[in-house]
Amino acid sequence: MLTDRTKLAKGVSLVGPDMSATAPLSADAPNLTEKQRRILDYLQSNADTQTYFKSRLIGDELDMSAKEVGTNMTALQDSDVGIDVEKWGYSSSTTWMVTA
Repeated sequence: MLTDRTKLAKGVSLVGPDMSATAPLSADAPNLTEKQRRILDYLQSNADTQTYFKSRLIGDELDMSAKEVGTNMTALQDSDVGIDVEKWGYSSSTTWMVTA
């Protein structure tokens, strides 16, 4: 499995000829930072099987702090990126309700 920290062999790309690594996710989506894109990819990958996400656990998966996740989740919450993000609870870490 490839992760953000996996190194690819020289000359190998995960982006196909018709794709752009920096293309916005939709025409209405603002330019997202690398962290926001990583969080968005994680949420989209898991939204089919999970509805509630804790900042602390997302941070553990993506090698970020819970604070970094929370700050960037707020940016995703305010953007049109194809998912709905709602702050849901605060016990032991902020919980976010995510629907695709």
